[in-house]
Amino acid sequence: MSATTRIPAESAPRRRGALLPTVVVVSAVVLLFVLFTSIWTDRLWFVSMNYPQVFTITFVTRVVLFIVVGLVMAAAIVGNTALAYRLRPPTRPGPMASELLERYRETLESRFVQIMVGLGIVVALFAGVSGASQVGTWLAWLNRTPFGVEDPRFGFDVAFYVFELPWYRWLVAMATTMLVFSTIAAAIVHYVMGALRLAKGERRVTSRAAQRHLSILIGLTVLCFAASAWLDRYSYQTTTNQLLTGLSYTDDNARVTASLVVAIITAICALLFISNIFLRRWMIPVAALILAVVSSVLLTMIYPAAIQAFEVIPNEPDKERPYIEAHIAATREAYGIDFEITNYDAETEATAGQLRADAAALPGIRLMDPAVIAPTFDQLQQVRGFYSFPSVLDVDRYVVEGQETDAVVAVRELDISGLQDRSWNNVRTVYTHGHGMVASYGNRRQPGGEPEWLMRDVPPIGKLPEHQARVYFGEQHSDYSIVGAPAGTPPVELDTPGGGEGGGERRNTYSGEGGVPIGSWFNRLLYATRMADVNILLSGRVNEASKIIYNRTPKERVQAAAPWLTVDSNLYPAIVEGRIVWVVDAYTTSNNYPNSHRISLDQAISDTQTRAGTVQPDTRVNYIRNSVKAVVDAYDGTVTLYAWDEDDPVLQTWRKAYPDTVQPRSEISPALLEHLRYPDDLFKVQREVLGRYHVTDPMAWFQQNDLWVIPNDPVAQNNQRENPYLLSIKWPGDNQANFSQTTVFVPRGRNNLAAFMAVNADTASPEYGRMRILRMSDSHQVDGPNQTFNAMVTDEQVALRLRPYLNQGAAQVVYGNLLTLPLGGGLLYAQPIYTQKAAGQGSYPALTFVTVRFGERVGIGETLQQALDQVFGGDAGASTGEVEEGEEPPETAEGATLGEPGAEPRPADNPAAARALTEANTAFSDAQRALRDGDLGLYQRKVEEAREAMQRAQNALGGG
Repeated sequence: MSATTRIPAESAPRRRGALLPTVVVVSAVVLLFVLFTSIWTDRLWFVSMNYPQVFTITFVTRVVLFIVVGLVMAAAIVGNTALAYRLRPPTRPGPMASELLERYRETLESRFVQIMVGLGIVVALFAGVSGASQVGTWLAWLNRTPFGVEDPRFGFDVAFYVFELPWYRWLVAMATTMLVFSTIAAAIVHYVMGALRLAKGERRVTSRAAQRHLSILIGLTVLCFAASAWLDRYSYQTTTNQLLTGLSYTDDNARVTASLVVAIITAICALLFISNIFLRRWMIPVAALILAVVSSVLLTMIYPAAIQAFEVIPNEPDKERPYIEAHIAATREAYGIDFEITNYDAETEATAGQLRADAAALPGIRLMDPAVIAPTFDQLQQVRGFYSFPSVLDVDRYVVEGQETDAVVAVRELDISGLQDRSWNNVRTVYTHGHGMVASYGNRRQPGGEPEWLMRDVPPIGKLPEHQARVYFGEQHSDYSIVGAPAGTPPVELDTPGGGEGGGERRNTYSGEGGVPIGSWFNRLLYATRMADVNILLSGRVNEASKIIYNRTPKERVQAAAPWLTVDSNLYPAIVEGRIVWVVDAYTTSNNYPNSHRISLDQAISDTQTRAGTVQPDTRVNYIRNSVKAVVDAYDGTVTLYAWDEDDPVLQTWRKAYPDTVQPRSEISPALLEHLRYPDDLFKVQREVLGRYHVTDPMAWFQQNDLWVIPNDPVAQNNQRENPYLLSIKWPGDNQANFSQTTVFVPRGRNNLAAFMAVNADTASPEYGRMRILRMSDSHQVDGPNQTFNAMVTDEQVALRLRPYLNQGAAQVVYGNLLTLPLGGGLLYAQPIYTQKAAGQGSYPALTFVTVRFGERVGIGETLQQALDQVFGGDAGASTGEVEEGEEPPETAEGATLGEPGAEPRPADNPAAARALTEANTAFSDAQRALRDGDLGLYQRKVEEAREAMQRAQNALGGG
């Protein structure tokens, strides 16, 4: 018979009681390890980026602010709570208010230390987090740099508003919060312990010690409100009112003075509370506090409203004139707007040879639209399904055969979604990188309408410089990869789909400097935890030479290396000194430049290619500089920051805060300088501001009778604004064409053209950044983009050329960017038209026609040259460079399908049809002029001539 061991009944509760502390300890250890993992792997990543100082300075500053602010806040609140407890009366006079209050008192007395510790921890955590969030504010204040510009009202340097005032306001806000919570906590303890109570039917009883304590706390709290009112005087310079951002007449003559008076009254009120430690009469300070509140309402709300209503509004233009002048000047300075404006009497009559003087600009008219031909790049250069190109391609310049050439460029990046086998080994260790740059001429096409390639295929071949083609870091690289292996180990990374032994795949082993080493067991454990992926620990593909590469997009790498920068929404690749690099423009910004107009950065850059809310955070700014040009190596991820605007005080401040992170401008190599340009987002912001601030007269600005807006893109279906275009244009009166950012304006509420604007975008030019505007004459109207597009698509000649494609039903017409160029003494509009299969695999846009418009004349041809010659009387006077001298226009092979080489026969292949179309176009133009002149008889005759010519063209093409 076996004996049974009996467990004492009391051991079960003991075991259950030990379980909870065990769970708590284990949970705390796990949380601490996860926190340590996050911090330490961040450090390893910054070290691998060669920016350890950024991590160290940011981390140490954040920790110090967390500790200091947390301890100060906790010490103040817990200290005042403990002091209130210590000042409790030895006996409680009279009965307690309730049993509930008695229980609170007993709990406080029995667990006072635990309550104070818990209160201190909670307060320290919340306050510490608030303090840690002010790293940027603190570093900017600590390293502030003067602007050398004083505000006209107080005479302070702009640096006071940009760097100092935000820090002072935060300090006052934290002090106010600390004192308010200290007062509340102390009052509660005094009440619970009987030093402060209000019994039913009795008057309030307060011990002398409690009264002194609360008087001091309330007095200091009110003093903080006085300090806040004092700072309000300066904040009006950066506040947006009904008229503008900055100081207005009412602000200057009412609110500034009112804030000063309120600050003085509130300070006196604070002194009365503090003096109450001797007076022991609450009536006087409380009455003073009520007076201060009433005074604040009267002086900061009612009084300014009265001034605005009875003094300003009846004479607003005159009263606000000096403030508007200061506002316009400050806004232009803050946004770096310095432009030349010229009244432009645009020619609208087209004559033969009219473009002869502008011959240098014609090759710069881009026919390959980066927003349209991405599917063409995909279909013709994707090579494999696990490669892809962005939906909008980029524009750059290269010297090809001795000539600077505009090019449409893209990088063939890795796209994991195109893999059939997405096993861990494939995704993490085999398919690790993209391959090669693809580029085409911006103004040339192949006979079938496809781009004429400057660089193509895998491995890359073409006219661009040879380069390291492997792309480990790019815009579409969002996942991490594990790369690297010991010497002699067979490579596992897929390098190219072909080119290996027997024509098979070629493999490679990463040898770049980028990436965090994870050869050690400890680092593997850290990254297995960070990535929540146990395979990092278990896989045999991870070895002693392995590296993990993550945070691979150029934007996030630049943002991490310089957290004080705002990164441009459009980065672009370039081949520089044998490497593919990503060029990233970056900005220093502020929302506190005095008297400058404030805008939403996200809304300002939104257009057909940049949707609001998808790229930039909804940040409001009123100061911006393109202070840094950044370069990210596509192979090893190296980030190099170059100071571009070295005189920018904001940049100088951050270079002091983070030393040795930004290289001087002189370090930019000539090879890189050739590919830098005027940044997209800065140009968009400046054109947004210029819509109103091109006006210098305060009265015209006030009346808003000369407002410009950016027109909607006539091609887009989403009513989005037209995006700027990077083009090589020849400005009227210049001797040569320059690579420029261009845009147009229309008057608000109308569609005719108001102005054409361009900024020299060529960083190698001594005129880089020169901003010029052509203001259209008021004597006659020049059609804007939407009116021009409507005139083009409704033109009978254009309709005839497009009809064969539209009537087939198997094709669709895709309209490209409508470009505007100042040529021939007027404005020339040019638009490529693409065709592609309406459905089915392998469909892509192919350039089929080019339409142009000058004045009232519209031309269409297979080439830009043909279209221009139609408009300008059979001879534009200059060559577009599409066809070499002595060569015939490209022929079209029979039997080819739309969107493929040798597309469907076109009318221009028939000389009789082409001649008839030219005659029809001339007759239609004459008819339109006759209609404008009121000569209906001539109008009818010319329309009939045009119809007869169109009929001859149709007959020549063999159809009705």
